[in-house]
Amino acid sequence: MASQPWRTGTVIRIEDETYNTKRFFIRVNELESFDFKPGQFVTFDLPIHEHVNKRWRSYSIASWPDGTNVFELLIVLLEDGAGTNYLFNEVTVGSELTLRGPQGVFTLPAHIEKDLFFICTGTGIAPFRSMLNYIQLHNIPHKNLYLIFGCRTKKDLLYHEEMKALAKRLENFTYMPTLSREGWDGEEGHTGYVHSLYEEICKKNNEACETLEHLQPASFYLCGWKAMIDDARKKITALGYDRKSIHLELYG
Repeated sequence: MASQPWRTGTVIRIEDETYNTKRFFIRVNELESFDFKPGQFVTFDLPIHEHVNKRWRSYSIASWPDGTNVFELLIVLLEDGAGTNYLFNEVTVGSELTLRGPQGVFTLPAHIEKDLFFICTGTGIAPFRSMLNYIQLHNIPHKNLYLIFGCRTKKDLLYHEEMKALAKRLENFTYMPTLSREGWDGEEGHTGYVHSLYEEICKKNNEACETLEHLQPASFYLCGWKAMIDDARKKITALGYDRKSIHLELYG
């Protein structure tokens, strides 16, 4: 596949999502429509280093294809991150950014014939927000969809109200936020880490299976930090699923 050309994008809006996370809306002026597949990412060439390979930063697209030339990114400020510090402190509405994309193969299958588990932490929710809204808006046939989203506290939740509303509109979609360092104070949610949630669902679904070859078909999409992904891969294979059922996008 030929690499995408570098283009210029203009920041047309910036919104605070949480205390340390912003939503950047970027317009690609030279295109009438910025076409991409849900789950893909863009790469910026930021003026943060003299060496090219140390200037590139990639971010998953948080919006979904809508026929326009605007897309959204969800970015968290990393204390020691040269890229995010530049974006948070130097970029304003009207700023121009050099970008390349869309890129990546972390995308939905052509036909959704299995249960899909979207497992993420932090801003790893971005590609799954794109996928889920795309499925809902285009009435794509699907099996069970699970979004298992882990973060530390309620103030770290991203797109929380939107995902709760989507769960009411999208058939067979279950939104499962889980907090590792805080309770919910009466609001519906889970505590602990993401792993126990998909393990419980899979074990319940597969109780009647006589052999590993007859497990309920499922695919697992993982997006987040390396430690979470490494643990998830081990636990999913321990459930009896092979590595081909696991798809991942690594952050950091």
